[in-house]
Amino acid sequence: MHRLLQSPGARIAALALTLALLFLGQRGIWDPDEGRYTNAALHMLDSGNWVEPHRSQNIGHWTKPPLTYWAIATSVGVFGRNAWAARLPAALSYLLCVWLAWRIARRLAPQSADQAGLVYATMLFPIGAAQLITTDYVLAACETLAMWAFIEARFGAPTHARRWIAAMWAAFALAFLDKGPPGLLPLLAVAAFDLATPGRVRPRVLQWQGLLLFAGLAAPWYVAVTVRNPGLLDYFLGKEVVGRVASDDFSRHGEWYGWLAIYVPTLLLGALPWTPSLLRWARTLPGNVREWRTAEGRRQDAAGLLLALWVLLPLLVFCISRSRLPLYILPLFVPLAVLAAHQRSLDGRPQPRWRWLLSWAVLALGLQIGAAQWRTHKDAGAWATAIHQRVVGPISQVDMVEDMARYGLNLYLRADIRKLSLQPQIQPRFNPEYDGNVTDALRRDFDPDSLWLTKQEQWPKARDAIAALGFVALPQGTPYQGRILFRVRRAPIR
Repeated sequence: MHRLLQSPGARIAALALTLALLFLGQRGIWDPDEGRYTNAALHMLDSGNWVEPHRSQNIGHWTKPPLTYWAIATSVGVFGRNAWAARLPAALSYLLCVWLAWRIARRLAPQSADQAGLVYATMLFPIGAAQLITTDYVLAACETLAMWAFIEARFGAPTHARRWIAAMWAAFALAFLDKGPPGLLPLLAVAAFDLATPGRVRPRVLQWQGLLLFAGLAAPWYVAVTVRNPGLLDYFLGKEVVGRVASDDFSRHGEWYGWLAIYVPTLLLGALPWTPSLLRWARTLPGNVREWRTAEGRRQDAAGLLLALWVLLPLLVFCISRSRLPLYILPLFVPLAVLAAHQRSLDGRPQPRWRWLLSWAVLALGLQIGAAQWRTHKDAGAWATAIHQRVVGPISQVDMVEDMARYGLNLYLRADIRKLSLQPQIQPRFNPEYDGNVTDALRRDFDPDSLWLTKQEQWPKARDAIAALGFVALPQGTPYQGRILFRVRRAPIR
């Protein structure tokens, strides 16, 4: 064992495993995002319907394709209903990206392969993202798999190039099943690289076998759900694709300067402690571009050209798009890690001492512990504890009246979570704001085992509206986080 840990690969693997898994389940599920994704996965697991994602029994959840939900549901089904299992797909995606950074560097810059894996494993942003339940890490893993396959086809032995191109399309199909068209953004780099280096094309990327494989893997789910839900295709294309790119309907930093406010800090801080190496690479970029103007320059530095295209072209799209969030650029951190490692090699910088790296890892783990200890109203685990302390009896569903839906409670209470409006609302068919309204909840599907919540300032209106429908609202225990917890019973007949 001592000899094994002396090898750089084993040390990097041990470090990455520790950073990914040690405190993975210490923090409760945070709403809204972690709770929403986990809730959709649990509905699949509990209902047996793995085709149509749902956020409640009657309302579909169509903001993302199903791959991440499938991964979370599978993990929870195997390892139990807990936060560790729900976050495991993200942690495994991080570990896969560490390995892929090493594999890609081994092909493009062999002298810095070990350092590339180490750089990615210790970058602040990938470490932090590995502790979050989102679709973005599964997407990053799928996209990186696709790019690794393309790199093997272009830079590896020509005898297996066709198989690698097929593998690339299979991985892109998985990316498409995870997040739709954004999962295909690295194809911009693939196409641009092939156009810039025509003599290296072997075989063509746009071969019918690969496209058929992509369609065979990616299309069945889209066909199934659009056939079952007429109008869903228009929603996907109009709201989830065009709407996110061309408008600020989702209020995600759509201002002209939004890309500066979101992506510049994410790159500079998220790449720590390797930001200086990336800044040195950025300073060499204008000179590299001049070299790439000639066919000979592109041939001699084909690896550097591909890595630059892989980072810059998707980043340009993210900057132009009016929907901007830090996690959108998570897939770019693998090529950034390879570039940082290669730049350090060019600069003649030795690998950092392991004592220093371990200190950095301790700091990263300390941040994870701090997040687990941080008291926030978003913590569904804390909400579940408070509910158990105040409410006696079974809880079949939790109805939030005019309040944020805390879908993360599903993991802890095994209850259907709904956001209800006080009065009936006209809502869009797909992804409405509310899961229903108080009137329908009481008149059509009243369940005495439901737990109700509303803000304290909203309580008189909610109580009176429920009374007008012939029911009585009964507070349960003391308020929690400014909310009244209550049960609803039929009013006695006088």
